Amino acid sequence: MNSHTVRQLVPGPAGAIECAIDAPAGAALGVAVICHPHPQHGGTMDNKVAQTLARAAVALGWRSVRFNFRGVGDSEGAWDEGRGEVDDALAVIAAMRRPGEALLLAGFSFGAYVASQAAAQLPDDAKPQRLALVGPSTQKQQMPAVPADTVVIHGESDDVVPLSATLDWARPQALPVIVFPGVGHFFHGQLGLLKHTLVQQLRTPAG
Repeated sequence: MNSHTVRQLVPGPAGAIECAIDAPAGAALGVAVICHPHPQHGGTMDNKVAQTLARAAVALGWRSVRFNFRGVGDSEGAWDEGRGEVDDALAVIAAMRRPGEALLLAGFSFGAYVASQAAAQLPDDAKPQRLALVGPSTQKQQMPAVPADTVVIHGESDDVVPLSATLDWARPQALPVIVFPGVGHFFHGQLGLLKHTLVQQLRTPAG
């Protein structure tokens, strides 16, 4: 993400997992784990929206950890239909989260599905403090219910995941969705606004 980004390998269920770590200027509030979009459609931890999520987290004082799912970049293993990718996220959380440290979980597209599933599978005493989902994959993946303070952002003109699919998922939960008018799946030309919106929304205390 910048010249200070630290690359590190951590152990995962399918072999080593490649991570990119960015630290805030001062003491960190906790660790933010960022999940990237679909590996079979070119998604990596260097995706621009994933980097924007990381930048927002660092701006708020979190230590940001992006990582490549199995079979992507220097991460070992092979695509596992989403199941193993959730295990990868849980392995990164276990490796990177210090004892008692607060956790922010975030993801874009397929990565939002992974983040939401990882959050659901963490034990009650280890749940993330906040969850941020951008362009969540609500049409092709079975997204679980999420906490009421989850930040959900979707583009009105998303041609990969229809806004209607995310609204259908959010409606039974009475979950607000922030809609960027006229914006597509990859938030082209709107990454600055996306970062600003994430910072504003995540700055609000949980609950």
